[in-house]
Amino acid sequence: MERATLTIDLSALVANWRALDAKSAGETGAVVKADAYGLGVPPVAKALQKAGVRTFFVALASEGVILRKVLGAGPRIFVFSGYMKGSEAAFAGHNLIPLLNSAEQVSRFIADGAKACGLQLDTGMNRLGMEAAELAGIALHIPALAPQLVMSHLACADDPVHPMNAAQLAAFHSMTLALPAPKSIAATGGILLGPPYHFNLTRPGIGLYGGEPFSEARPVVRLSLPVIQTRTVLPGEGVGYGMTWIAKRPSTIATAAAGYADGLIRAMGGKAVLYAGETPCPVVGRISMDLITVDVTELPEVPPELEILNATQTVDVLAGAAGTIGYEILTSLGGRYTRRYTGGA
Repeated sequence: MERATLTIDLSALVANWRALDAKSAGETGAVVKADAYGLGVPPVAKALQKAGVRTFFVALASEGVILRKVLGAGPRIFVFSGYMKGSEAAFAGHNLIPLLNSAEQVSRFIADGAKACGLQLDTGMNRLGMEAAELAGIALHIPALAPQLVMSHLACADDPVHPMNAAQLAAFHSMTLALPAPKSIAATGGILLGPPYHFNLTRPGIGLYGGEPFSEARPVVRLSLPVIQTRTVLPGEGVGYGMTWIAKRPSTIATAAAGYADGLIRAMGGKAVLYAGETPCPVVGRISMDLITVDVTELPEVPPELEILNATQTVDVLAGAAGTIGYEILTSLGGRYTRRYTGGA
């Protein structure tokens, strides 16, 4: 095997959606932005559609065009970035629904005679959406817009006791009280906060793909790296760039074929482990562009491949070694992997 193999378990993905759907009070959609969090829109979206998802979310209109070609005419596709200049033809030609973020977007949307839309509100995150005053400024247009969804996004939903959650919920209630449209504020973390946050539609993202804060999630990805060669390193000898690791005993070092060009972040060097079956083997030295060096001294026999993502070292565990979050690990997975999809709805 020349290249590393990334195995994506679509059955686990679907099981995670069904588990979050069971916790949601209304309809449960799915967020498949950034190429389905790096795992590939066509197989992921098709599996979710087959499982029953009728509403999808992407970040950009260009992502929506790709998704529409995958899903066909049926499902709704909302675009978080809204009605961006230059994307008008994508909305018109592919039945995409912009989540209008500003009065300026609303004005252009109306001037273009565009059709379906949603509204995105800022309830305190200060990132995307209209604040209360701006929403009041477009109030006369709302009946004609007939938004299919009014949404906002929680800033601190991964921390259930953070006071920002309740503050944003109160703001959302206040801003949407007179709006006759379906409402949504909960992504994965919001679903876990309970029914007061569910409204008409929830939008799970990271939880579908096996990430925190959905601790019940089944792992979706497994990443196996081929071992190119092994060598014996004597006490006092170093390994890798900068000689940051020096052997204290005679050590067997395996060199595996992947590196930071494949999304395995350089900062995890010396902190992450690779697995031979259930046996952890520490990464030694710096992770380089294409290679990772691993101490396999304790193994009775070096296998042809070692795993860096599995049921034990999940995306969030690996992210901890790199000082980041599981989202970054998933979305950084490179294009050189042989991708293998298993299971489905």
